[in-house]
Amino acid sequence: MTQETHETMSTTETPRSIPTALPGFTVRVATPAEWARVTEWANREGWNHGFSDAACFLATDPHGFFLGYLGDRPVAAVSLVNHNDGYAVWGHYLVDPGFRAQGYGRATCRVARKHAGDRILASDAMPGQVTNYTRSGLVRAHDTVHYTGLPRPSGDAAAGVVPYEPAWLDAVTDYDRLSFPDGRPAFLAHWLAAEGHRTFLRVTDGVLTGYGVLRPAPLRWRIGPLVADTEQDGEALFAALTTGLGPDEEVSLFVPERQGWFAAARGLTEEFRVVRMYTAAVPEGRAERVYAIGSLELG
Repeated sequence: MTQETHETMSTTETPRSIPTALPGFTVRVATPAEWARVTEWANREGWNHGFSDAACFLATDPHGFFLGYLGDRPVAAVSLVNHNDGYAVWGHYLVDPGFRAQGYGRATCRVARKHAGDRILASDAMPGQVTNYTRSGLVRAHDTVHYTGLPRPSGDAAAGVVPYEPAWLDAVTDYDRLSFPDGRPAFLAHWLAAEGHRTFLRVTDGVLTGYGVLRPAPLRWRIGPLVADTEQDGEALFAALTTGLGPDEEVSLFVPERQGWFAAARGLTEEFRVVRMYTAAVPEGRAERVYAIGSLELG
């Protein structure tokens, strides 16, 4: 994603068209109705966005979702979501197949880039695009692997695992900050209790030692985040999340490469991988706690 931009915009204004250097091509902040089209694009390409993903994403940063229009036709999309004053995440980089390799995706990114100001940026590159991302100033951190399959039973789901309740929000937010590059309270407030999401906590002697979320999606159930102090905590949460699924219901999760053994031990297999990159060295916190990330789009 390019960091250079000559366009300017205010993140507090209502959506409006921003001209670019490409004839007839403009970019604007997307409305929820417009972003529904982007979700359709992504799912046609197999990204399996959850049914409540878009509502949670836009609620986190309503001004961080951009559509590029050629005349009246949307042909490109990207998101750049500000989690807080210091950190933002790129996602949803999509171009209509009939309009690729014509500069529309990069033009959309140039407009969106202004939204994040001087925040540290995270992005996920397909392996073949790492060189291009590096030219734009991003530095490789680690691979993130997508695992899918029928979940294998894992440990005792009952011991110390309880359903999430809103009274736990502050505790989960503080716990999550230990493993995520920076705090993301707005995202978690919506994600943990979204329609259709199943969220469980692991509590040991009254102390939070892990949490996990399962959500429905068109192709298969998705797990993430799944963050836990120990492998045993992770096993208990995985069991709680997958208990009750039918014998033919698959799950998927995006796992930092160093934790891939956990997904493999649960009977899942690697489908593909992406490369997590940053514009600066970002402390990952206790990365060994992360058994699944929430989403590529928001981290």
